[in-house]
Amino acid sequence: MLALNSDRYLEYFLAVPWAGAVVVPINTRLAPPEIVHWLNDSGSTVLLIDEHMLPQLPKFRDQLDSVKTIIFVGKGDAPEGMPTYQSSFEHAEGIDPLGKGGDELVALFYTGGTTGRSKGVMLCHRNVLLNSIQFGSELGFAIDRVYLHAAPMFHIANGAAMFAIISNAGASTIVTAFEPTAVLEAIQNKKVSTGLMVPTMVNMLVNHPNATDYDLSSLRDLAYGASPMPEAVVTKAMEILPGTQFHHVYGQTEAAPVLTALPAERNVISGPMAGKIKSAGQAIPGVEIRIVDESDNEVGRGTVGEICARGENVMLGYWQQPELSAQTLRGGWLHTGDGGYMDDEGFVFIVDRVKDMIISGGENVYSAEVENAIYKYPAVAECAVIGIPHDKWGEQVHAIVRCKEGESVSEQAVIDHCHEIIAGFKCPRSVDFVSDPLPLSGAGKILKTELRKPLLERQDQTGELKISLVPEPEPELLPEGILAC
Repeated sequence: MLALNSDRYLEYFLAVPWAGAVVVPINTRLAPPEIVHWLNDSGSTVLLIDEHMLPQLPKFRDQLDSVKTIIFVGKGDAPEGMPTYQSSFEHAEGIDPLGKGGDELVALFYTGGTTGRSKGVMLCHRNVLLNSIQFGSELGFAIDRVYLHAAPMFHIANGAAMFAIISNAGASTIVTAFEPTAVLEAIQNKKVSTGLMVPTMVNMLVNHPNATDYDLSSLRDLAYGASPMPEAVVTKAMEILPGTQFHHVYGQTEAAPVLTALPAERNVISGPMAGKIKSAGQAIPGVEIRIVDESDNEVGRGTVGEICARGENVMLGYWQQPELSAQTLRGGWLHTGDGGYMDDEGFVFIVDRVKDMIISGGENVYSAEVENAIYKYPAVAECAVIGIPHDKWGEQVHAIVRCKEGESVSEQAVIDHCHEIIAGFKCPRSVDFVSDPLPLSGAGKILKTELRKPLLERQDQTGELKISLVPEPEPELLPEGILAC
């Protein structure tokens, strides 16, 4: 399904498994080549598309290998000859559920790949159902609650929340896409009691100039995750939403996705329960967490290593990538690629991303994928992509480029080039150029830690990063003035 949020997206997540098929939600911000890869790699045979994404279809339709049927699920008239959502079932008879369940595949959620190739995370019925039960009740998903679908419905985070509210027999209300005013109005008018947002969304919501004009008293629980939450934003959120409990959750698509949660009573700035606000919380019921070294030996409390997890919510593996699956799940543990440590009470603190993943505005950006795009520019000899701090987005994508001898390229040209190949949120916002070869390790790998040092030193000395920055673009507006964040 390639569409913005809607009630039909909710029905899609329920009807496709009922019929014994597999859901493949498509990120609406992908570039056409990326959409083609997801559809062809998954072997999808049916594509559902709405009016917002329909203009993209001519850019990739003739490159699809397995898709046989395209159904219009939007508002308004469908293109000539394209079946509509309504017409596809208005004369059909109901069917009994096919009886799929347990370890049978129910969803492919694609995530970025460190080698530049997107990975299809195989989740089974047991994975998604169990995870919704594991964290749902603790985070305010219950029969008397109204959950707001403000995060994109193609994303596993909202998917987990959706399954949680349904599993607990609660109600849902949906906004087409995140836009602060629309969310504020929905909370007030629909008496929303439970929500899930990335920190960027929370920041935009609580710092909206008219936030205090709305009655937000119904919002009792708000979960956040996917990227670091600045303490200043949490403080502001607690001020604007004094009756709301805040829950920090951590996980990844491979875990369907929640692994840890910070209880609301520990997500406080002061008092006897304070001191854990920077933590990602403790393992949720049914999940084991341990921190290991490079040899997969568990390290002591307080020692930084790779976060590993196991539980019945962990994926089956990666679609058509058995070697990568075996490596990621070696020893029966999911190796998250995230660096962190655990304190004496079992609270997990994330300190780095081993895979050099950049989290910008809640979206995962893999540096290797961006580097692959930059390397396609003829004048580029060497490049490295890192994340640097950004007040609004948490991190922004920054590139360091060395050109071939006798050639040159401008910062804007590099950025424009990337926009032709990969999604906009993955593209560099800033570029530094160097004349000397990039520093290498003994194994011949670029030492990104060395590249980060001068940038962070400049920040420590001045309080800001003194680098060339391309002016931040105007907010991307989807049809009907919907803000894409």
